[in-house]
Amino acid sequence: METADIFQSLILKLHPLERAVLPQLIAHDELSKIAKAAKLDETETMRALQWLENKGALHLQKQKKQLIFLGKNGTIYKKSGMPEKLFLGALSDEFKGVNVIIKKSKLSREEATAALGILRKKNALDLKKEQELLVKITLVGKTMLSEQFPEEKFLQQNFPVELEKIENKILLDLLLKRKELLKVEEKTETHVALTDLGRQLAEVDLGAEVTNRLTPKMLKEGSWKKQQFRAYDVEVNVPAIYGGRKHIEQQAIEYIKRIWLDLGFKEMTGNYVQSAFWDLDALFVPQDHPAREMQDTFYLNKKAQLPEMWKTIKKVHETGEETESKGWGGEFKKEETEQVLLRTHTTVLSARTLANLKKEDLPAKFFAVGKVFRNEALDWKHLFEFYQIEGIVVDPQANLQNLKGYLTQFYKKMGYSKVRMRPAHFPYTEPSLEVDVFHPGKQQWIELGGAGIFRPEVVIPLLGFDCPVLAWGQGLARIIGEYWNMQDIRDLYKNDVKQLREWKVFLR
Repeated sequence: METADIFQSLILKLHPLERAVLPQLIAHDELSKIAKAAKLDETETMRALQWLENKGALHLQKQKKQLIFLGKNGTIYKKSGMPEKLFLGALSDEFKGVNVIIKKSKLSREEATAALGILRKKNALDLKKEQELLVKITLVGKTMLSEQFPEEKFLQQNFPVELEKIENKILLDLLLKRKELLKVEEKTETHVALTDLGRQLAEVDLGAEVTNRLTPKMLKEGSWKKQQFRAYDVEVNVPAIYGGRKHIEQQAIEYIKRIWLDLGFKEMTGNYVQSAFWDLDALFVPQDHPAREMQDTFYLNKKAQLPEMWKTIKKVHETGEETESKGWGGEFKKEETEQVLLRTHTTVLSARTLANLKKEDLPAKFFAVGKVFRNEALDWKHLFEFYQIEGIVVDPQANLQNLKGYLTQFYKKMGYSKVRMRPAHFPYTEPSLEVDVFHPGKQQWIELGGAGIFRPEVVIPLLGFDCPVLAWGQGLARIIGEYWNMQDIRDLYKNDVKQLREWKVFLR
């Protein structure tokens, strides 16, 4: 396409607001002046200028200025005179009481008091104390009365005035301290710098107005055939639109649930409030374990009703009953296991699920993504409530190789292709493993969770027979925090709308 044709095509794309603004850009370069000349409001003018900038016709330059405006009292004093001048005018060679002067000067008591203080500093009056304060004008005051005060001269300017252009900054500071005399506001001015293309468009005859919209009436009458329609500019930048979307944490939860469902797992659910029996004792956590203390667990002032199997669990803890274990020894206290708490992990759901399974239900696979509670001090990597990802596989043929397979598949779908496991210790699994993944961005291994095979002390009392149970648990925030490169885990729950809009959608 030739240059002339391209130019003509551009003219056809011009919006009526752009057509109204363009001719004014030769004589004016400031937003408010352009708007006035084009007979548009500033919002419409700004919109037109932005469209023209997108077309390469101009550059917008914004400049911040501090402007001084007259306040309420400043407007009054500019017209009727400064209070100190009016106060002086009400004085004479005789001593007069302040009340008399206030009445004569028509000042309020507050204004008169302020004027009196200012004039005393200028030595414009004498004071005499008897039953009431008496005031008399001095020679200095008489001279001042016939001259224009610097304050009066300052107020005679055409406001608003740019702060940078004020020479007497000391006087300005004094006036700004006075009540509602002056006020300083910051204003952003928008200026236009035309490009060569913009200059051509501003100087050329744009021709007749184009039609913007095809109406039913035009179609009915056939008048559309005679209309010159404005061409659509499909390349123009449009403002970003932020539709409704789920919170990033909810996106991640739904995505993770879908992974396990696709792998044939069933979801486990349960209450936040549990007994110490299900949350700790059924999982063979010793009753003197540090995690059971008040500083690690949120306890409620309630007592739980225990299932019959609590006596079996008691024996396992004390002697290792029927598990080829010696247990933890010591006394298993009923009052300890009856305590009610906010669940400290989703593994409590695994314990309850095992207690409801029968031999004919096997093999079986379950998962949970649920909130848990720990009495932690809040900081950049710890929360007192957070989501945990839990999973168990109950299968007589299951082994560690299967466990690694499930977790490798899960983390692969979460964006981590390399997974490794290290020996570890947890009260209810043996062997126990720490799960690491290789972070492709950081080029290093990072720990993301724990896993293992449930001990017979957990499985036999709950399931009724020994069977391999693969188990794992990971903190959701740590996994998804890497996805969004989150340095502080608390950012996940900030009410920052801008951040939520800008964070990418959780989609691996």
